[in-house]
Amino acid sequence: MSLEILKPLRERLLHRDDGEKVELPSRDSHVRNNLILHLHPSRVPAQALRFSYTWGLGGISVVLVLLLGLTGLLLMFRYDPRVEYAYVSIQQLETEVMFGSFIRAVHHWSANFLVIASFLHLVRVFLTGSFKQGRSVNWIIGLVLFVIVLVGNFTGYLLPWDQLSYWAITVSTSLMAYIPLLGTAVRNFFLGGPQVGQAALSNFYALHVVFMPALMLGFLGYHLWKVRKNGGISQPLLKEDEKPEFKATNPHLVNIELAAGMVVLVVVGLYAMFNPAPLGSIANPMVSPNPAKAAWYFLGLQELLLHMHPLAVMTLLALTVVALAITPWIDRDFRDIGIYFRSAIGRRAAVFGSLLAVYLVPLAVILDEFWYDVPGWLPGVHTNITVGIIPFLITISVFVGIYFLLKSGLLFKNEKTNHSEAMLGVFAFMMTGLILLTIVGIYFRGQNMALVLPF
Repeated sequence: MSLEILKPLRERLLHRDDGEKVELPSRDSHVRNNLILHLHPSRVPAQALRFSYTWGLGGISVVLVLLLGLTGLLLMFRYDPRVEYAYVSIQQLETEVMFGSFIRAVHHWSANFLVIASFLHLVRVFLTGSFKQGRSVNWIIGLVLFVIVLVGNFTGYLLPWDQLSYWAITVSTSLMAYIPLLGTAVRNFFLGGPQVGQAALSNFYALHVVFMPALMLGFLGYHLWKVRKNGGISQPLLKEDEKPEFKATNPHLVNIELAAGMVVLVVVGLYAMFNPAPLGSIANPMVSPNPAKAAWYFLGLQELLLHMHPLAVMTLLALTVVALAITPWIDRDFRDIGIYFRSAIGRRAAVFGSLLAVYLVPLAVILDEFWYDVPGWLPGVHTNITVGIIPFLITISVFVGIYFLLKSGLLFKNEKTNHSEAMLGVFAFMMTGLILLTIVGIYFRGQNMALVLPF
């Protein structure tokens, strides 16, 4: 059949009523739009374009994941995952391969920034109640993704095979042994035996370059798809007489994402140029550094282990994870979805929780270091009680006390917080406390893990 009959239609498409010629979209633009609409809805709420609402943390995390994948593939060409050659291959990469040091630094710092960005993204989602109104599954997927980020960083930490990485993994994996019943088995599975050696390096390499990236891509793809199916990021509910305002995804959202992505690339690139990835002396199983610390993102957990029994710490960690996972089912008030801190009272509750942590956590660390000595005060009582049950119950009592204190209305001129706002105050206390414990572990622990000043 001749295509001549299509010419009149094409002529009508190319000309407007006023006679001006209109250019049809190119094939490239069709491809771009199809790709964009696979990742985003065709239109997004106008308020969702405000940078101050999301801070671009989700997009920043995606860019960092892509950057990690690209630099990781390049590093695989030179890295040798054998104990005899791992450290040497890193040295050669740093000194003999063109841009090798820069690529490794970009990979290293992207991984560290990803921990921070994904953590802040999780906090932002909680603060805005974005796990509500049919988004509970995606909230759990987000928690799983954060765990994958931590495990991905953890498995890559050992690969340089220097003193820092060797003993950080040794300390970190020793924490696994405290998991009830399965702890030792899990630890031996990761290490391929009772200690860090060739089997551990092989296991960590396989997990880091194959298993964890596959999990990351699978869960991240589903996470982004669920955001799209939910109509984009969460937004406050509209009033009855209020009409929604939408804008086209392309170019409004796409331009913002491209700009944010370029800023991330520039920042990471410049930071990597001036801060090479650390590489100490070759790993020596016979000489332990003092202090021997876990990876920095596990130092908050290591700090807790200095103050209470490992089983109490693991129980507290498990309860925290479970509480976060079931939050969408215990906070079902949809009226405050998409609103930072739920309300003005919720904002005051979050500030109260954070400030309380700023005062109580350092004070508790100092008191436990220099004065608090329950085992000495109760010499006839088993240590499982003095350093396990008692500190655990005190910690849980603080969480419960904050919740009921906020609910009582005694703090804000008899203005009672609702259930969601009180939970926000407890969450703020927990997150601020975790950050403070991590800072203490990084900067304020010296030889023999004694409390010291960093200056």
